[in-house]
Amino acid sequence: MKRLLSLAVILSFLVPFQAIAGSSLPVTRSIGAPVGFAAACAKYKWLCGRMAVQQPHDAAGIALLQKVNRAVNGRIIPAEDRPSSHGDVWSLPVAGRGDCEDYALQKMKDLIDAGFPSNRLALSVVIGPHDQNHVVLIARTDGGDYVLDNLSSAVRLWRMTGYTFLATQDFQSRTGWRVTLAGPRAGEFS
Repeated sequence: MKRLLSLAVILSFLVPFQAIAGSSLPVTRSIGAPVGFAAACAKYKWLCGRMAVQQPHDAAGIALLQKVNRAVNGRIIPAEDRPSSHGDVWSLPVAGRGDCEDYALQKMKDLIDAGFPSNRLALSVVIGPHDQNHVVLIARTDGGDYVLDNLSSAVRLWRMTGYTFLATQDFQSRTGWRVTLAGPRAGEFS
């Protein structure tokens, strides 16, 4: 009986974890892209184009995500965009400096260059620490959607970040964006 009870307790922890582990970010209707995204799309063809590449198996894919996340976080110095009449500037880091979307763009480029399928990568606007908008990179694997973030060296499943996801680049129609509304504060925006 003790063994059965122990097994039940273990399963009660594993079943919710498995449901979380394999989950993708929920998306609904289309929404306009963030300011600066369209200019970045025009400048960087890899950002909004599709490249047919075979999906690496999850273990190799996760290892690549971790490697790129750590490498980019280690070589870029955080810096805010200079004020511009064009609003927020989305670009690859300049002179080794960048803000959150610059980190995310560099990670996307490095992953695509390493063979990760572009249609499995998307940018996402989240509510980050201190209640400010923040941009992260989402990598879709068979095991779920993982977040690559300049504020963390860890690559985590989206549900494990504590972020509230607001809008995400469409994985299939790469110039489009979709409403996400997922995470701890999502109910405040529905």
